[in-house]
Amino acid sequence: MFGLQPRGRLSKRWHVDLGDHIISLRWSPTGDLLAAAAVGGPIKVLDAANGSTRHDLPGHGFGTAEVGWEAQGRHLASVGQDGHVIFWDLAADKARLSCAAGAAWAEHLAWHPTEPLLATAAGRVVRLWDTAGQILREWRDHPSTVSDLAWRPGTSELAVSAYGVVSLRTPDAEPPRRRFEWKGSVLVLCWSPDGKFLATGDQDATVHFWTERTGDNLEMAGYPVKVRELSWDPTSRSLASGGGPAVTIWDCGGAGPAGTTPLQLEGHDGQVTALAYQAKGPFLASGGDDGKVLLWQPGKGKGPLSLADVEGGVSQLVWAPDDRAVAVGTETGRVVVFAVR
Repeated sequence: MFGLQPRGRLSKRWHVDLGDHIISLRWSPTGDLLAAAAVGGPIKVLDAANGSTRHDLPGHGFGTAEVGWEAQGRHLASVGQDGHVIFWDLAADKARLSCAAGAAWAEHLAWHPTEPLLATAAGRVVRLWDTAGQILREWRDHPSTVSDLAWRPGTSELAVSAYGVVSLRTPDAEPPRRRFEWKGSVLVLCWSPDGKFLATGDQDATVHFWTERTGDNLEMAGYPVKVRELSWDPTSRSLASGGGPAVTIWDCGGAGPAGTTPLQLEGHDGQVTALAYQAKGPFLASGGDDGKVLLWQPGKGKGPLSLADVEGGVSQLVWAPDDRAVAVGTETGRVVVFAVR
């Protein structure tokens, strides 16, 4: 667990103020860079060691929506409200390629976890790209605007959510391999690390669990508000969810969460707005609109291990690739990095 102690402490390394709501925040796979996109458009690539600006990119006209790194860290891409996907030339601090994404605005992107393959969503259109900007596949048969994209771990399958359906697609086929249908609006997709389960956070304040092998669907209701925050623990047993002022954790081991009472972690004064488990360690970090960042070790007491204030509602929260630090973006434009000790 990379030398982390079970007690866990958040220790502030640095912060920078970028002046605008942080809409997307991503560590490079090597862990030495941090890309931060502001909702107004500009993208800063920061030195993860000290927060200094390494690259200053103009981003997208009308606003940037999401930014992401290719698996090896050689390519940075973004999508935005100008309807384009941009592949950035970091050496020159400018766009290397700017390609139409298929609709007037582009909202989502997802790099394949191991291959140089990028998926983008613009309106109802999903496109697959190589790093040279060539379109490898296009799908236009979604019933509504695509709400999220997520690659299934260990496979070349892409989950695509739209109103009433989640489609599982592969780069070599036009029709989806499988469809999970449900009359509702999915906001976010989250695969378990073992690729066996797909969880969705939903507009109607529910969480759904789909078993990939059988297509069985389980609905967990009772959240105070719509659910936009989901994260699986490294073992694929526990799913953490937001959808209210508490972090709700479902035990998906054994017979699954049906009929069980979830663990409730209480510590935020407002709504939970971001959460993430470590990739390999035991810790869960959560952020809220109260400006608090809390560090938890679920199952080791109900209280947080550590608390920090980032002086603005949390909009983004991501772990470093080595699990030794967590980066936080805020609605007021602050980026803060904490070491976890």
